[in-house]
Amino acid sequence: MLFIQIFSHDALINNVVVTFFTFVYVFGLVALMDYFVKKHGLAPDISRKITHIGAGSLIIFWSLYTDGDGTEYLNISVLVLWLFLLVMKGLFADPDDEAVRTMTRTGDRKELLKGPLYFVIVSILCGTLYYKSFEGIMAMAALGWGDGIAPMIGTRFGKMKYKVLSQKSVEGSLSVFAASFLAGCFFMWFLAPQYFDVTRILIFSVIATIAEGISPKELDNFFIPASVIILAQFI
Repeated sequence: MLFIQIFSHDALINNVVVTFFTFVYVFGLVALMDYFVKKHGLAPDISRKITHIGAGSLIIFWSLYTDGDGTEYLNISVLVLWLFLLVMKGLFADPDDEAVRTMTRTGDRKELLKGPLYFVIVSILCGTLYYKSFEGIMAMAALGWGDGIAPMIGTRFGKMKYKVLSQKSVEGSLSVFAASFLAGCFFMWFLAPQYFDVTRILIFSVIATIAEGISPKELDNFFIPASVIILAQFI
């Protein structure tokens, strides 16, 4: 396990400090996207997916946690907070709320109760039940990067359309595969090199691509990680 202990030899102190930086990272990312949406006219769908990719990359902080006394599960603290924030904002936020501006396609606050909320729930599960496991890392790589890049490519460059339960494009699906594979290789090498297996990462990149391609609209944030996690028990 690649481990970098940089803040303290005391596990609790180290993990509290790392957790503080996860808060800075996540809230800083949202604030940065909000700035570009308001001041520079960044398209909401691009802002939404950059936030999506950035949130998926939160697992990079796993490398800084000291494992063994349970405080490593503080890694989900910022996600638990956002779970409550998304529910509250999805029900009551003003249209000018920064989360509404940066995490929705249309500016409808109720969108926060769909894809973004599902993403946070899955991330909490990966940060606890599947912390630093092959399936947890691969699920977050495919969810964050594969599913994050797909709409940006598919919407703008997708010419070859297909439909199973919702419309997708071949170009978007190929981007899911490429991004899932590259992100999976990087995060696996960085976080859990003992699980680094190019062939297995390749197989699960294909699985993630198929799951994204057949998933119903708004449910890919569940379908992708669920497919990876379930099939990893057998493959």
